[in-house]
Amino acid sequence: MLLAVKLKAAVVLGALAAPVVAMTGDPLATKPIDGIVDIAPASFSYRVAGDFSRGGKPVEGLLRADQQGGNLKIMKRQVTASEYARCIDDGGCPRVALPQGSHDVPMVGVSWHDAVAYAGWLTRKTGVGYRLPTDEEWVFAAAEKARDEALPVIDPANPASGWIARYDAEAARSRPATTAPQPTGTFGSNSRGLLDVGGNVWEWTESCFIRATLDADVMRATNINCGVRVVEGEHRTYMTDFVRDPRTGGCAAGVPPANLGFRLVVDDRRNELIAKLRTILTL
Repeated sequence: MLLAVKLKAAVVLGALAAPVVAMTGDPLATKPIDGIVDIAPASFSYRVAGDFSRGGKPVEGLLRADQQGGNLKIMKRQVTASEYARCIDDGGCPRVALPQGSHDVPMVGVSWHDAVAYAGWLTRKTGVGYRLPTDEEWVFAAAEKARDEALPVIDPANPASGWIARYDAEAARSRPATTAPQPTGTFGSNSRGLLDVGGNVWEWTESCFIRATLDADVMRATNINCGVRVVEGEHRTYMTDFVRDPRTGGCAAGVPPANLGFRLVVDDRRNELIAKLRTILTL
């Protein structure tokens, strides 16, 4: 019985924890990425992302005074062009155009699939699990930079007034002088210590677009479309997962994103599972 359990554990472990691929002089082969911010649990407000209706009329998603269930380990900065270039050179990421000029700027012009490929490559290189954050995790980490939480609420009786108020609020925001990706730290840090949140780079999240009906505080999903993902930045929007240039389409709401980039979180659940499987194999 124990042998059978060990065999199953070995198979699962092999799928979850591919060997670290060492490269001469490559620090990623021996240590995880630098600049991880460990955010302690704290209460925060989160408005569920998606398209919602009540009684056939458009309404806001539920606003939840939520509690982060555990420490969130997230990159202090966005993945840079030089980091993504190493993934391309190693055959782990699709070959896409790098930002012109310095490569020590956020990697932009990437699709959701490109970002997931980088997370998988980095996981294999370091032996530490990485993934994109969920939209809820991004809002928690963004703190006061998650501006959608403060936008005017749509009135079901007159939804047009809410949409106009949102447009006016977004139009009144000060915007970066340039749309070109800027060196890390250009847009400052937020109260959690993250850099460039809400700058001119929007960030892919793991969350799928949902359409749902609301009955009181009960949400019933009528459609979950994982071909469209939630994107966060100066405002929240939704992009088709293969889009690399926001100007080609896929934006459902708000001013179109200037750039599409990403930052990663440490996947503690995956890493804990790997540790448990390794414990079983040593029995």
